[in-house]
Amino acid sequence: MKKILFYWGELKSTFWFLPVVFILLAIVFALLFAYFDSQVQFPDKGIWPYILVGSASSARTILATISAAMIGVAGTVFSITLVALTLASSQFGPRLIRNFMYDRFNQVVLGTYIATFIYCLMVLNTIKETDHLIYIPSLSILFAIIAAVANIILLVIFIHHISVSIQADKVISDISESMSKNISSLFPDTLDDVKSKRPHYDEKALKNACTTKQTILAAKSGYLQYIDNDALVALALDYDFLIHLNCRAGDYLVKESELGTVYAGKNIEDEQIKKISHQLIIGQTRTRQQDAEHAIHQMVEIAARALSPGVNDPYTAIACIDNLTSTMCYLSRVKFPSKHRTDKDKRLRLIVETFSFNGMLNAAFNQIRQYAKGSPSVVIRLMDALITIDQFTHKPDYKISLKKHAEMIMNMAKESFTEPNDIKDVKERYALIVKD
Repeated sequence: MKKILFYWGELKSTFWFLPVVFILLAIVFALLFAYFDSQVQFPDKGIWPYILVGSASSARTILATISAAMIGVAGTVFSITLVALTLASSQFGPRLIRNFMYDRFNQVVLGTYIATFIYCLMVLNTIKETDHLIYIPSLSILFAIIAAVANIILLVIFIHHISVSIQADKVISDISESMSKNISSLFPDTLDDVKSKRPHYDEKALKNACTTKQTILAAKSGYLQYIDNDALVALALDYDFLIHLNCRAGDYLVKESELGTVYAGKNIEDEQIKKISHQLIIGQTRTRQQDAEHAIHQMVEIAARALSPGVNDPYTAIACIDNLTSTMCYLSRVKFPSKHRTDKDKRLRLIVETFSFNGMLNAAFNQIRQYAKGSPSVVIRLMDALITIDQFTHKPDYKISLKKHAEMIMNMAKESFTEPNDIKDVKERYALIVKD
């Protein structure tokens, strides 16, 4: 079931999904309105003659005009979207193009124009004018006119949306919001919420108790996108296996490289290994559904490009650091999931690689620190970020990681800064972190 939800999430994130849904809805609406038109007789007096089409030739002209305009504007919308994608790729990095494709509004706008075009074609086909039958779908044409007016307004809104969406602050804000939602869903439990102590399992003893073992090999090269932990535990229970995976979501795998090992007290069949492998989804790109570091790497990429000699934009890098600080403050208070997965009888069935605070901290700040060499304002903000995170951190091993990063930043500042006052500012902030 979870694999189906994963594929459903991937399907919804494609650029074509919503436009196709809108096209199908347009066909349904065209048929429904055509049916209503055949059942309802509008009076020839009052306001109705002024809002409803009275002749077949006028109806054809209106629908042909609207359909031609809509497909033309749809081409314009598609061109504007491509320009925005090109600008985003050059300014923020090619991996951020997926964020613009995820944008629901862009999909809705394109889908609306194409759907209106299809709707007009469907209604146009229903108009009949013969010696024996005159059928003019007046209500359907009125709806087409209303949709055309709404689409003109939508075009203005779309142009505003595109101009805002490619601004650095907006891109950083969107990634930060996506990162916060993703991390909150992956790590919902805080240290205050979870008081129970995790059980200890002697992995070595459990593995040694098994008489046979067999490695799991990657079926193809690519990024590990999803691991169905529940399905793996269920298979391990059915086969009485102990499965140890030495990879996690986001890792790049080479075809036939070792993913993990299966331990058992009996012979392990190839078909069983194949079923286990099918619970791991490998794709061409990284995804955010289980990869907690995915959005962090996107934010770091923006900061790294901003600090490159060709751009030299410390303000964008500082904005990235501020948003990463907020994320790390949250992570300092969450309980990271255990690497052990058990069955209903609390027997260890699955061992997986998990994310850690130290790993997330490295992903957030290592590359920015390396690219920030020679940029005092960014280095000082990095140290400020560590001070803020330190205020939210209470676990000793987390504080050790923060001190390690502070020491690396301090060493880099001593080597690259030429202004004594800049070095003094960094030292003052460094002292606040290592004083504990």
